[in-house]
Parts: sequence; structure tokens; C-alpha cells
Amino acid sequence: MQISGAIPLIRIFCEDKAREFYVDFLGFSIDWEHRFGDNFPLYQQARRGDLVVHLTGHHGDATPGSTLFVPVVGIVALCEELNARDYAFAKPGIQEMDWGKVMEIADPFGNRIRFCEQD
Repeated sequence: MQISGAIPLIRIFCEDKAREFYVDFLGFSIDWEHRFGDNFPLYQQARRGDLVVHLTGHHGDATPGSTLFVPVVGIVALCEELNARDYAFAKPGIQEMDWGKVMEIADPFGNRIRFCEQD
């Protein structure tokens, strides 16, 4: 038996804002997109390194306001990279916590990505 890593589903409400945040700001690439037909919500897979997420406009797929915990190595470099993009809606910083360095960023839909480099 083999159990693979989970792929979180993230609820989105605007495709343009999702692309601006996940692709332009966070640096994800889009692996594939799917729609059941014209005027149907988008469902797509986005990836950055080993992190894979599904962005979905479908009502029943996911709950807005969720948090993803993402282990990283090199959180300072990631923070510097993101801040260099000068995204108007997020200026991330790093917090020192008992369990490591944490950088939390909210997407335009109320979901949070909590990047953590553990000591």
C-alpha cells in the first residue's frame, strides 16, 4: 500500500484574481484546466515545486477561509522573492514561533497559506 500527499482544494470566486495571486504573485504554474462546458466554473491544478493545489470555482468543493500548512526550506528567500514582486494586496513577513519561522499569506478569497520552516 502507498498513500501519497494530499492535494488541497482551494475555493476561488474570480479566475482573474486567482491567477494574479497564485501565478503572478506566488509563482505557481498551471498544469491543467477543466470546465464541464461553457459558462461553468473553472477547476485547475496549480504547482510550485512539490506543492500542488486544486483551485476550484465549484460551490461544493471547498470552504472559503481554510488554511494550508506548507513546510518550506529557505523561507527568508521566499519572503524576499514575494516582496520583490510588489503585490498590492500582500506584503508578507516572517514570524519566529516556537516551532519555526512562519510566513502566512491570505489569498483574495479568505484562504490562508501558512509557510513554515521548522528549526
